[in-house]
Amino acid sequence: MKIKCASEDKALVGTIFFLLGMGTLLPWNFFITAFDYFNEQLNTTTGNASETTQTSDPYMFNNMCVLISQLPLLVFTLLNSFLYQHIPERMRIAGSMILIFLLFLLTAALVKVKMEPDLFFYITMTTIWFINMFGAVLQGSLFGLVGKFPQTYNSLFMSGQAVAGIFSAVAMLISKISETDNKSAALGYFITPCCATLLTLCCYLLLPHLKSARLYLENLPSKEETKQEVLEQAESVTLMKMKLRDADCNGESLLTGPDRQAFHTRNVEEKLEGLCEGKSTVVAVFKKIWMMALCVTCVFMVTLSVFPAITVLVKPDRLFTEKWGKFFTPLCCFLVFNVMDWIGRSVTSVFQWPSKDSCLFPIFVVARVIFIPVLMLCNISSHVYLSSLLTHEFAYITVMSLFAMTNGYFACLSMSYAPRLVGYRDAETAGALMTFFLALGLSLGGALSFGLKKLL
Repeated sequence: MKIKCASEDKALVGTIFFLLGMGTLLPWNFFITAFDYFNEQLNTTTGNASETTQTSDPYMFNNMCVLISQLPLLVFTLLNSFLYQHIPERMRIAGSMILIFLLFLLTAALVKVKMEPDLFFYITMTTIWFINMFGAVLQGSLFGLVGKFPQTYNSLFMSGQAVAGIFSAVAMLISKISETDNKSAALGYFITPCCATLLTLCCYLLLPHLKSARLYLENLPSKEETKQEVLEQAESVTLMKMKLRDADCNGESLLTGPDRQAFHTRNVEEKLEGLCEGKSTVVAVFKKIWMMALCVTCVFMVTLSVFPAITVLVKPDRLFTEKWGKFFTPLCCFLVFNVMDWIGRSVTSVFQWPSKDSCLFPIFVVARVIFIPVLMLCNISSHVYLSSLLTHEFAYITVMSLFAMTNGYFACLSMSYAPRLVGYRDAETAGALMTFFLALGLSLGGALSFGLKKLL
């Protein structure tokens, strides 16, 4: 009975990390899903009622949105890597969630308020800045938190992030099918993250009360903890190691089996080290994880360079009739990408290859660059310098599936491997640093997309 309860407790911790991962990206994914609403509110009109013309993107909203979202994401993930030790974890995580909730509540309320385009634009840009600012702190802090746990929890956390993209893609598809007006759709897009953020906040507050979580959340020795106290704990380490060699893991839970003993053994040994050394500096941690940091940067740079800037330009060829053509992008671009990305991330919970020490890992990551020219040669009507070589929808869907699956797989492995390359006491620092390089990859990819569009 005790083993069963412990197993359920462990499953609950995994579920919480999955929901926390979903909660980090779901608000922003739903925000950008409402682009039609924002463009409708910002486009100015001229002429009479019978002859109405609209200017195209007078505020350069799409470009400004990329710029205003990436700047705080990059800056505050970097700041979080250095300053997280000086601000309590609960304040960073719970505080960010509460402020994101309030920002979406304000954005939802503004749907029903009529205002001038200029004022609406400035309010929206300010909202985008702060959502990404608090989102950067939240994501960096949560990656630092999950870095203290086994790799399986990291995979669950990143799978949750992918599911957030699936939800937003499905919401966009439902909106197209039901032909809902932009304001009503936007209201749903903004209220959903409010509910999701409250759910993730409750999950985070529940986490420290679970025995399986407390096992990994134990703090390193404080200044008041004497060396004698730690040495007394270390007396059982040798015995534990002997038990580990003889133990049978079948039917044993995290709280009763060798996993718990192995973790306690490592924790005690690192407490002894911590008495003399304490936590490593950010630079020292980076020297150990730099390869994984470059890998995650490369993964997201390649992905964001063509998705969605290039991929949304692909048009159907023969399978989708004119009536169904409006569903091609939401279905074959966004939904296919997010589903396959989620599958790629989920696979890492049961299969990890190449290993973190293998030279094949960075080679495979860099090899994803081949997807850039392949997607640029798909059926894009605005081609000037290039030709459409892959015109059939199946070709596009196949390429998109492989592109998305490898994105999820290698991104998740990079983020999972990094905390394993350092000691327990530095796992949180490694997670926070990796979040900065993830954001760096997003920013570089977004910047590169402007140049790639010119080459079409």
